[in-house]
Amino acid sequence: MTATRPADLMDVRATNLALVLRHVRVHAPCSRADIATATGLNKATVSSLVTELIERRLLRESGLVGSRIGRPATMLTLEGRPYAAIGIEIAADHLNAVAVDFTGTRLLTWRRAAPGPDAPPGRTVAAVAALAARVVGKVTGQGRTVLGLTLGAPEGAVEGLAALLNRSLHDPAFEVVVEPAAVLAALADQRERPGCTDLVHLHGGIGVTAGIIADGRPLRGGRVGHLVVDPGGAECACGRRGCLDLDLGLPGLVRGVLGEVDVPDWGAAVERIVALAQAGDATTVGALTAAGARLGVAVQTLADVLDPEVVLLGGVLAPLAPWLVPAATAGLGRRPVVAPSTVEPNAVALGGAALAFARLEEGALPATS
Repeated sequence: MTATRPADLMDVRATNLALVLRHVRVHAPCSRADIATATGLNKATVSSLVTELIERRLLRESGLVGSRIGRPATMLTLEGRPYAAIGIEIAADHLNAVAVDFTGTRLLTWRRAAPGPDAPPGRTVAAVAALAARVVGKVTGQGRTVLGLTLGAPEGAVEGLAALLNRSLHDPAFEVVVEPAAVLAALADQRERPGCTDLVHLHGGIGVTAGIIADGRPLRGGRVGHLVVDPGGAECACGRRGCLDLDLGLPGLVRGVLGEVDVPDWGAAVERIVALAQAGDATTVGALTAAGARLGVAVQTLADVLDPEVVLLGGVLAPLAPWLVPAATAGLGRRPVVAPSTVEPNAVALGGAALAFARLEEGALPATS
């Protein structure tokens, strides 16, 4: 018989620590006995794991709860104070930054103007680095340890952005990563819907991208903006005709609804569209209804391939959902549900922060103090 290697035992313990941590996040407050019952781990193992997680300042005891049988149980919950995670989104014309503690409590939410997608890469890096440094300084000034910073970037963002940001932050002790914006938004949605294992987040920006959660895990490769939704439509930059981007990417959306091509402020343009639609402007409502029908074609394709429980609209699509969704769902069956994301307008940044904490639940735990 081959002896069990110490590394294998360490891997098992790290997996079990992550299992307990994940259970408490979803079910807190809960007792050690609750954890043992739910996870199948024996009580002695759970007690040891909980002790270590308390020593690592990830869990805390929150008091006693009585029961009709036996002694009162000591309840456990997440410890929010020691750690923070940061998410930053590069949007069409602004940056969103969010910092949260381990309980999900938001510590700050900042929005800053940023260079547009056509700006020189150096300006984008400088703007992101300046904002990141301020957020890190604010959080660490509260006595918290930053566990990670995740940047949500659109397709075609600055090459080597993570390395450039690391350098600008003087190689911090925490990990700096860059992920597709839509993937992070989908992770934020998943945190809000812990029982949902299959969802799609359609993120509207300069183009339309998809964050896909399948069987509880994110999938890469969601550039749905080039799904053909109108074969007889206009020619797209990709060479096809009738791509979704032409209707719901920001340039196509603003051109189709407002008739404008040179747009200095995308956010203001979307606000004008919403105001016109709310006022019942027939031209605006008609244009959004037509765009919603095209969106429905894309949703049907995603439903056929992925069978998600829900398709959530984010980015600039979220405030337009009241006019897009009825047309998009007119020809769909009972599944999937199509609705605006409930974590907008900060879904990407929140998902970035959540990603750093998700690594804790995969076993990447901070050292004991």
